[in-house]
Amino acid sequence: MTLLEPHNLPFAVAFGALFVIGLLQVIGVGDALEGAGDFDIDVDSGNALSTGGVFDSVSSVLGIGRVPLLIWLSSLLFVFALTGTVGQALIDAATGAPLSAGIAAILAAGAALPLNGIVTRPLEKLLPKDETSAVDLRSLVRRDARIQVGTARAGSPARAKVEDVHGHPHFVMVEPHDTDAALSEGETVLLVRREGELFYAVRYESPLLTP
Repeated sequence: MTLLEPHNLPFAVAFGALFVIGLLQVIGVGDALEGAGDFDIDVDSGNALSTGGVFDSVSSVLGIGRVPLLIWLSSLLFVFALTGTVGQALIDAATGAPLSAGIAAILAAGAALPLNGIVTRPLEKLLPKDETSAVDLRSLVRRDARIQVGTARAGSPARAKVEDVHGHPHFVMVEPHDTDAALSEGETVLLVRREGELFYAVRYESPLLTP
C-alpha cells in the first residue's frame, strides 16, 4: 500500500501542503503569511466566563497559541498525514481492506487535533521566546515629558510625549500636580504620579524636586 493510492489521497495532500509551507519558509514568504494569520479575540465582559473560558480550554487542548501559527499548522498537517497513513496500513493489515478516503480523513482529523496539542507542548519549550519591549505605564513616572498640544491645567489635561527606558515614545495626557499651575505647549516637565491613564507633572523648579 502506497501513499498515492486513492484511500490515502487526503494524507498525500497533507504531505504536499507541508512541503509547500516548507518551501515558502525557505524563500521568505512564510513569515508574511504567518503575520497575516495572527488574530486577537476580544470577549465581551458579560460572556467572559462562558465564551472566554471555553475558548481558552479548547485552545489549550489543541495547542493553539503555544507556538507560532505556521508551526502549529505544519505540525497539524504532519500529525494528520502520519496518523492517517499508519491507521490505514493497520486497518488494511487487520481487515484486508483500508477505509474509504473520506472516512479515514474524518477519523484521522479527529485524532490529529488533540495529538497535535500534545506535540506542541515540547515544541513550545524548544522554540526561542520573543522578547518584548512593552513597558508598564507606571514605569513612565519620574521621566521627562514634553507638552505637545495645548496647555495643561487642573481638570484640563494636555497631550505630552514621553520616552520609556527603551527610547520608545508614548503619548499621554498630563495635568499639573499643582492645581494652580499651567504647563504650556513645548514645555518639558517631570511626570511625578499617575492615576489611571492620567499623569501629573511638575516643572523642574518645583519644590517637590528639591533634595
